[in-house]
Amino acid sequence: MGPDAVWLDRFKRHLATERRVSAHTVNGYLRELAALSAWCDKRGIDTWQALDVRAVRDFAARSHAAGLAPRSIQRRISALRTFFNYLVRERVLPANPAIEVRAPKAGRRLPEALNADQMAGLLAFTPKDGIGRRDLAIMELFYSSGLRLAELIALNLSDLDLADRTVRVLGKGGKQRINPIGRPAIKALRAWLAERTALARPDEIAVFVGRGGRRLGARLVQRRVAELARAQGLPIHMHPHLFRHSFATHLLESSRDLRGVQELLGHANISTTQIYTHLDFQHLARIYERSHPRARKRG
Repeated sequence: MGPDAVWLDRFKRHLATERRVSAHTVNGYLRELAALSAWCDKRGIDTWQALDVRAVRDFAARSHAAGLAPRSIQRRISALRTFFNYLVRERVLPANPAIEVRAPKAGRRLPEALNADQMAGLLAFTPKDGIGRRDLAIMELFYSSGLRLAELIALNLSDLDLADRTVRVLGKGGKQRINPIGRPAIKALRAWLAERTALARPDEIAVFVGRGGRRLGARLVQRRVAELARAQGLPIHMHPHLFRHSFATHLLESSRDLRGVQELLGHANISTTQIYTHLDFQHLARIYERSHPRARKRG
């Protein structure tokens, strides 16, 4: 049966109520812990206390041998560390057996980003109804304020201050930040909010609602963004995080203010934001290759 599943249930409540992480993150943690439980079951390990550094390292190695990518193993080990830290706090374990375990190194993958013309083309559609105005407001706000998908669907009406042109965002770890909203997004939001009154149920406080009058889910937003991008003829698969990548890249290209972009993105560590400087450097390198006399290819 594997180790006691009661602690998995308690850990799930801890994540949702104490740490207030998104349902997507909770499901990710539980998926990795289910893999660990299955591995323990095959080896006759029936208590969490029986797991030591060697066992966790073996689990990571077996995951790699089974074809799991280095980045996925990093996520798996991170989930284990978080769970074991919780068990240490609850005095189930004396120490965290995953602390010294390292995943194989993964190549640094740079995020995709639309250029300014592609983004302008994507947002240049005329909504035909209330749902279309909602979708335009969603995409304008994504690009204007650099929100994560979970942050956007969690927005309540009280989080918007259209007069001040700001939005209050609840980010990872329950950290709040105030982000500005650009004029096109303000215009799109006003148009949507005028339609929202007829769609939303009386007790619904979410900014973005569906046809049933309740808060939108992540999957619907993902699907609508992809459909609208295809309708606009965008040559790549569009997903909500591409707005955030494009937001950060375009701001850095214009401002060079890494700290400011870090604050707007809600990154706890500036090293997370620095990946966008690599994107910017690639852009500059392409200009150099095309333009510099010593870089252009002869003939």
